[in-house]
Amino acid sequence: MKKLLYLFLFNLCLTTAVGQVEVVRGKVINASDGRPMVSVNIVNLNLVVGSITNSSGEFEIRVRANDTLHFSYLGFKSIKLKVTNDWINFDSTTTIEMTELAMALEPVILSPFRLTGYLEYDIKNTPLPSNLRYSISGLPNAGYEASKKSAVTKVLGAIFNPADFMYSIFGKKPRELRKLRQMKEDDQIRNLLAARFDREMLTELLQIDKVDLDLLVSECDYSQDFINTANDLQILDAISSCYEEYRVLSKSRSRF
Repeated sequence: MKKLLYLFLFNLCLTTAVGQVEVVRGKVINASDGRPMVSVNIVNLNLVVGSITNSSGEFEIRVRANDTLHFSYLGFKSIKLKVTNDWINFDSTTTIEMTELAMALEPVILSPFRLTGYLEYDIKNTPLPSNLRYSISGLPNAGYEASKKSAVTKVLGAIFNPADFMYSIFGKKPRELRKLRQMKEDDQIRNLLAARFDREMLTELLQIDKVDLDLLVSECDYSQDFINTANDLQILDAISSCYEEYRVLSKSRSRF
């Protein structure tokens, strides 16, 4: 009887331990020379929390067993690392090596058009940005981008067909929609995304590819200009706003 009781208590403790949030420590170095890497971005893709390496290449981050950590740094190959029980239980500083990427530089065109100095001529030949925003009365901080469609068409289209593409992507993965809020609440994640333009972290966190991500923002009535120039934090805010606007509009329609 005592053996059964001990076995029950052991299983209970084991079950309680599973899913418990701990803090792990590590150090990131350059694989080629062993030097510590400063300001490497680390994100727990499961808990949606971020961290960054200090001047010694060291970091700490909250994790659970079997969580996945994503390491990224400009010019280096991003890596994913699974959190093991040994890493958590022994509280050891794990060393992670990152490998530099070999990148071929493409020719850069500084200006798509040439100015002549004649104001009237230059104004006619200078492309205008198409990322003006139009708001809907009754929706605070809400709006829709203008592009080839008229503003009215954009707004009406968004009201009567709001963000359906978002649900075609996330319909079977509602956790990714909840991640939108978590990502916006974590200051480290926001600071990380504000400095990035490659969409890599967003695609990893939301588990969609870059093509679908751009299409999603486009379906949320943001212009191509915005998609091309926005940083990752602006893209995150755009998707989040689109989802919140959809919810407001859906509730409004359901009352009638």
